[in-house]
Amino acid sequence: MIVVSVSYPNDPATRFDEAYYLQTHIPMVKQRWSGMGLQSVQVLRGLGTPDGGPAPMRITALLAWDSTEALGRAVEAHGAEIFGDIPNFTDGRPVMQVSEPAG
Repeated sequence: MIVVSVSYPNDPATRFDEAYYLQTHIPMVKQRWSGMGLQSVQVLRGLGTPDGGPAPMRITALLAWDSTEALGRAVEAHGAEIFGDIPNFTDGRPVMQVSEPAG
């Protein structure tokens, strides 16, 4: 299993339409990639830091996949559509990372 994190920095200078993201973008991700190795999607809203500071990330989505190969096939099949939808809810740039369980 691998996990892809897609985080959107909490930059007040950028636009982020959370309603569109939650009601349109995430359902599209689930619809296109479920059945292609996507196991689950969890969306986290940044609240702040432990010391009371502002959250460095506005939203983080955690996408659990069967394998890097499944991720590659899914991106090949629907990546252009999904990544092309990003400007519909933000003018910021997501920070993406592929991770694996440690230990």
